Amino acid sequence: MSFRIRVFVLMALVALGATGATVALTWWQARDQVSEAATASRETTELIQRELREQALRNGTWEGVDQTLRRLRGMTGQRLRLVDPYGAVVADTDHLDRRTARPPGSVAVFVDPLPELIVTGRGDGWRATLAAIDVYRTETLLAACLYRHGYELAVTPGSDGVPRHSVTGGGTEAVVRCRPDDPAPWQRADDLAQVQQCDPLQAECLRAAFRRQITTADIAPAPLLLTIGAGNEPARTLDAGPVLLITLVVAALATGGALLISRRVLRPIGTLTAAARRLGGGDRDGRVPDGGRDELGELARAFNQMADSVRAAQDDQRRLIADVAHELRNPLANVRGYLEALQDGVVEPTADLFASLHEEVVLNQRIVGDLQELALAEAGALIYHWSPADLADLMATVRNTHRAAADTAGVTLVVDADRPVLAEVDPDRIRQVVGNLVRNALRATPAGGTVTLTALADGDRAVLRVTDTGAGIAAEHLPFVFDRLWRASPSRGRGSGGSGLGLAIVRQIVHDHGGEVSAESAEGAGATFEIRLPLAVNPGRSPRSAVEPGRGGRTRTACRPG
Repeated sequence: MSFRIRVFVLMALVALGATGATVALTWWQARDQVSEAATASRETTELIQRELREQALRNGTWEGVDQTLRRLRGMTGQRLRLVDPYGAVVADTDHLDRRTARPPGSVAVFVDPLPELIVTGRGDGWRATLAAIDVYRTETLLAACLYRHGYELAVTPGSDGVPRHSVTGGGTEAVVRCRPDDPAPWQRADDLAQVQQCDPLQAECLRAAFRRQITTADIAPAPLLLTIGAGNEPARTLDAGPVLLITLVVAALATGGALLISRRVLRPIGTLTAAARRLGGGDRDGRVPDGGRDELGELARAFNQMADSVRAAQDDQRRLIADVAHELRNPLANVRGYLEALQDGVVEPTADLFASLHEEVVLNQRIVGDLQELALAEAGALIYHWSPADLADLMATVRNTHRAAADTAGVTLVVDADRPVLAEVDPDRIRQVVGNLVRNALRATPAGGTVTLTALADGDRAVLRVTDTGAGIAAEHLPFVFDRLWRASPSRGRGSGGSGLGLAIVRQIVHDHGGEVSAESAEGAGATFEIRLPLAVNPGRSPRSAVEPGRGGRTRTACRPG
């Protein structure tokens, strides 16, 4: 599976997972809300049913239920409708609102105002039942009469379950005391007949109740059927269709977004891949856009830097091959010409001729040897023998080695080092480096000039300088003095035996020692080459191990004496 497909699948799975989790959470919340709404609907139904039943028990009649329905409709916002057992509409909020009655709703419950008789376990239960029937009839007729006359009533269930009524007014309750409490059935008629001791209005109600009790049995308000809502109102249910549709739309958008993002992320990677293949095929000029500020932009810039380095290395390689061919072509041509002339008898085989041919061969051998040494140094394969060394003594040794050449050139060779300068180095390689700089200085310094060798400590660095009073180096040539086979003047070096590789070897050996080398010069005022190396931290410590990581990221082989 390609990386693009993996990225797309991963992003799509993340997007779809997030969408699914969101939809599930939304579904659960909506379901809970619908459930809460259904619970609230049941509670509303029970409230309406309880209010209507309490009114019927309190007033003993359904009269005035219209106002109660209007009040309950204002509280609940529902359409309410009461129907008697024969199908006749007792009250309807649609009628109260002067609108056409709508079909009844699906919620239908009975409102039964009749009390439940509490039967005791005593033996005279039949007497208690007759008494309860008598009390209920009396209480209901009395309550209905008082309600019609504008009294506010309160109802309290008795020990037998039958409600007892009392008249309220001014925040207090006054029980009707114009008859004995809980009279026996055989006492009820006498008590109802003795109404002269009651309030005139209450006495009239008692007389009416007495007449209704002895003439009819239709006393209690009848149970009614209560319907809530309208039949043409939509039921509150959770429709899964819109949720699924939104889920599909969001999933499609998420998948499309994942596809676009994956293409946007992978397009630069595809460009880098194509450029890398072209680079591997030999195209060293291919580059990729690197204007981005994100990680892909950093990757593009790194690739371009790598391509620049590869092209520079290839250019260096081509230049090196051309320079080596140029360096070897002329001496080899000279040797060949002289050998052919000797073979043809054109020139005489003299000692001077053989000495000149030998010098040309030695020079070519030196160039080949320097190239090999430079290649080993750049590959980190040079062998170093590490040991603590006094660089001041080392500079004096180099002076002694080159004193004869300096005397022959008429140049004074001076050492400026007044105290020991200790560093852990390969003494032979450092002598090679300083000797190379001294030879170049002697070649550049005319007779009567001076070459000074300096060794000193500067902070945690050991500083070695080779200063001459020669012609100097032009400022535009200074950046190239350490390049391979570079010469400020083509005539300089060939006649004096230089290979053009010495300073490149110097730079690599100093770099392997963890140091830096630089050149300062002004044309006509001589030149100074400075080497800075780390001072020995603990000169008495043991020599380095045979193999250790080299400075500059290379692995170097180090051999111990003995």
